[in-house]
Amino acid sequence: MNHQQPIQDLRAYLAGSWDVQRTLLDRSSGTRGTFTGVVRYSENPDGGLDYREDGTMHWPTHSGPAFREYVLKPTAGLEAMDVYFPDGRPFHTMSFSERASQDKHWCDPDDYHVSYVWEGPDSFRFTWDVHGPAKDLLLESQLRRQP
Repeated sequence: MNHQQPIQDLRAYLAGSWDVQRTLLDRSSGTRGTFTGVVRYSENPDGGLDYREDGTMHWPTHSGPAFREYVLKPTAGLEAMDVYFPDGRPFHTMSFSERASQDKHWCDPDDYHVSYVWEGPDSFRFTWDVHGPAKDLLLESQLRRQP
């Protein structure tokens, strides 16, 4: 697969609905889990995107419905977007460009590192690698555009 990013406008690429499959691994205990659902990137009045993820999580401490929300805001260039928590706190920058496809977030006391990989016009993935005294997780997500 070509992992170079031909996307000129990340907002336009993401807009719409995507199926998501996620594997979860707690490396400290060997515990494994999954999340399966739908991600919707909806255009918002501020020129960005609202991210809403709905699905089913299977993890020893929770099996059932789960959701997550973020707000993506435009950056100086069209190839990236800044991701924020719903309360306005900054999270990280999302991009598929070679120079910006990785970012990190400090969530005391743990370090979160994300890597985005473009796989084609209708598929991408991202990986969260979380290290610290509280967590040792690997979260791998595969998204495919819904028809």
